[in-house]
Amino acid sequence: MRVVVALGGHALLRKGQAMSIDTQRDNVRRACGSLAPVASEHELAVTHGNGPQVGLLALQSVARSDVPPFSLDVLDAETQGMIGYLIELELGNCTGFDGQVAALLTMVEVDLDDPAFADPTKPIGPAYDEATADKLAGDLGWTFKARGDGYQRVVPSPEPKRILELRPIASLLERGCTVICGGGGGIPVVMGSHGRLDGVEAVVDKDCTSALLATDLHAGFLVITTDVDAVYLQWGTPAARAIRRARPDVLMEFTDHFEAGSMLPKVMAACHFVTATGGVAAIGDLTDVTDILEQRAGTIISLDAGDIEIDR
Repeated sequence: MRVVVALGGHALLRKGQAMSIDTQRDNVRRACGSLAPVASEHELAVTHGNGPQVGLLALQSVARSDVPPFSLDVLDAETQGMIGYLIELELGNCTGFDGQVAALLTMVEVDLDDPAFADPTKPIGPAYDEATADKLAGDLGWTFKARGDGYQRVVPSPEPKRILELRPIASLLERGCTVICGGGGGIPVVMGSHGRLDGVEAVVDKDCTSALLATDLHAGFLVITTDVDAVYLQWGTPAARAIRRARPDVLMEFTDHFEAGSMLPKVMAACHFVTATGGVAAIGDLTDVTDILEQRAGTIISLDAGDIEIDR
């Protein structure tokens, strides 16, 4: 079966952890331990988030006043290279280095008229107190929004329209190669009037890109991993209940339960994939990925799931 697994940003860097390379390497090593059995049994494409990493690179980029800061598309490419390398290295260590794991820089085409450019929502980088966020906004022109107990930089997150490297990704999968691609949602580019591609200031949501990739690759299963074991109603309250199975149209009726920029895009991406292809999607913890593919764990979304099954 052809499977797309989307690694959530917190699979690579969990809340409260230092953004050191050793921490990220350790997290990637654990993630690849879960991915290795999937790679041995299925055609596997792996995507990943980059919110913490691209935010850190943006801070490093503005640290020197004598050098103009790098644009977000370039920083997206840098995170693809860094995280892709770590996954390629550790997955190869788990499966054996036979040349069958490859990380591919991936561009995605977006639309400059996308309303997301006028309403930044994608959080990147660390959280700050209000005074620090206000100073950074004034000094650098960045936009901040309240998230949890702090303020986090937000950037435009336009909808991905086309994955430019789709053919080489498919070709590598057909030849038995595990492909790491679409990292950070892909490098956002637009097609100009003269047929020239140009990068733009944005960070595309990796779950949206993962759903598009899975759809265009005709995958049978899309797994979106996060740091919880399932999708929950009334998350963060004593009344929290896990959703175990649902049809996409029914699950979409509960979107007001899910946080924008967190669980909501995962649910919407999974439902879009299932509706478009008739395949199966799941949201859950990476450590459960084998059971998720057997539909014994996570939140399973499919056309034949019945209405909705919720823990009581």
